[in-house]
Amino acid sequence: MTGHKGFYSRKGFYVGRRPNSSGGTPGANVLSRNDDGLVQARQEREPPDDAIARHRPDHFPPTQPGRLQRPADVPRRSRRAGRAVRPLGDEASAYDRDQVIFSEGDAASSVRIVTSGMVRILRMMADGRRQIVGFLQPGDMLGLAMGGSYLYSAEAVTPVTLRRLSRGQFDTLLERDPELRLRLLAATATELQVAQEQMLLLGRKTAPERLASFLLRQARRVTPEPQDHCRVPLPMTRTDIGDFLGLTMETVSRAFTKLKTTRLIRLLPDQMVELVDVGALTDLSEGGGRSGLVQ
Repeated sequence: MTGHKGFYSRKGFYVGRRPNSSGGTPGANVLSRNDDGLVQARQEREPPDDAIARHRPDHFPPTQPGRLQRPADVPRRSRRAGRAVRPLGDEASAYDRDQVIFSEGDAASSVRIVTSGMVRILRMMADGRRQIVGFLQPGDMLGLAMGGSYLYSAEAVTPVTLRRLSRGQFDTLLERDPELRLRLLAATATELQVAQEQMLLLGRKTAPERLASFLLRQARRVTPEPQDHCRVPLPMTRTDIGDFLGLTMETVSRAFTKLKTTRLIRLLPDQMVELVDVGALTDLSEGGGRSGLVQ
């Protein structure tokens, strides 16, 4: 990192102090490389004692109290084009309703974060049947893959906006941000728990029990502890719900009717459902209590 005595370099810039070659008052000669790679020099007035120290690679002055300025905080510029490089993850993309975001088997070149709307992730069988794995909402991440290809397909349920990060950008964020690593670990543990609940739902629960479990799960996305008369948006179709619960569209419609006639839910306009009795729905989803009333 050192060049001449008293000089040091950092990212192509050479900074140091030496006596004025003309014999005048000592000053600071700053050497830098221009876009063509030529070294240029300019003389500046005597800097304060700590002016040189501020250029050291291990010293970044704080921009806010308690927060150190990192290289990622300052937009970088392309040396050749002179254009600012966007910060990590600021590339947004929009998709219309039912538009495919990516398909199973595509190269897993990026990770996406939902910023608005709803996304369904699904697996397809050779004969065209599908199983919806889940519904993602703002804040959820999709496209994580250990291998080189996506293991599922993703489609927009409603108009959707996503923020895209390349795999390199995502790996850089993981290295820099310990909190992100903890959040990712927590999300993985939550997905494992949801997968176990889904296995129970598909293997043992009746249609009304499945629907009650689904409505409660969606309600907890709105509020962690839903109360009576809370309202839940359901922008997905009955077919989507059936493909998630392992039921036909007709069976889903009958289950909605049973929950409605037993006054556990109320169907509202604009694809909204009101959970009238959360306690009874919870009991039903666990296979007890009032489950016999809606078989």
